[in-house]
Amino acid sequence: MTTETPAHAAMSSDHRTPAEQGYDFSEQVGHLLRKAYQRHTAIFQRYSCDKQLTAIQFVTLCTVMERGPSSLTEIVNATAIDPATIRGVIKRLKAREWITLTTDPSDQRKVMVVITEAGETLVETMVPIAKQISDQTMSNLNPAERIALMHLLEKMNADG
Repeated sequence: MTTETPAHAAMSSDHRTPAEQGYDFSEQVGHLLRKAYQRHTAIFQRYSCDKQLTAIQFVTLCTVMERGPSSLTEIVNATAIDPATIRGVIKRLKAREWITLTTDPSDQRKVMVVITEAGETLVETMVPIAKQISDQTMSNLNPAERIALMHLLEKMNADG
């Protein structure tokens, strides 16, 4: 006679573990991409010229500097940062006085993000460092592997 409850017995006998199903999360693309991104983020924080600057904030500043005054929707579309996250990023960039907010002259309801001189200076200082961060992130790869990785990531992220 067993002392297991019926629910426990059903759970232990009817369900196969991920390993029993031939699934190892540590070999899955999502897990490996997350680990690579965590490594990149740690490298970014180590080498950044401003220890409070995040990679997402830097991408946002680069986008606004490249495109000029931009709406939140334009920034979301250019960066693939979700709208909820971009609002927090904009709030922090404004608090650091790296951007200002204004309204679109043709539509007063639309908020426009404008990079400040301090923000431009930060981006100009950070770009060579960002190149080094990318190199450091891919330091375990030879030149051909770096090209292949970039190609494959672009292909994975292509619409279609």
